[in-house]
Amino acid sequence: MKCTEIHELLPDLAAGLASAPPGINDHLHTCNECAGKLEEFRKTMALLDEWQAPEPSPYFDTRLRARLREDAAQQPRSWFAWAGRPAMAASFALVVVAGVAVYQVERNRETKSPVQVASGPVVPGPAVPGTAVSDLQVLDKNQDLLADSDPDSASDLLDDLQVQQDVTANP
Repeated sequence: MKCTEIHELLPDLAAGLASAPPGINDHLHTCNECAGKLEEFRKTMALLDEWQAPEPSPYFDTRLRARLREDAAQQPRSWFAWAGRPAMAASFALVVVAGVAVYQVERNRETKSPVQVASGPVVPGPAVPGTAVSDLQVLDKNQDLLADSDPDSASDLLDDLQVQQDVTANP
């Protein structure tokens, strides 16, 4: 047997709660460390057997009962004790009103009909040069030209097209 397996059984052996199987006895005869720990456990158990709990003071019960009567005589706290304080009650009322208002707004938003969209194609207006929209429009117009080229020549073409001619760097 291994020492770790025996260490788990030592408290029960020292207290006399379990009898030692033959394998454990053989190990305890050969292993001085485990035998020493068992002896230490036995000494500890013997000290604990000799120990006696101290007697409480003669007036302990009387004082305990008096304290319990005092606690019972105090007014019990309820969950709604805060309602007696005007500031707390007003704060709670404000929170309830705000919650109801938010609920009503959300409910009204859900029940409204969706916005009517004009039928027909949407025609975009001219984009301001140098913006992201105008850059995308230039790329769309020149898609065929850019698709057939390699990445290096595509960047050269973008430079030639002057896609961002009006963009200035942030100071």
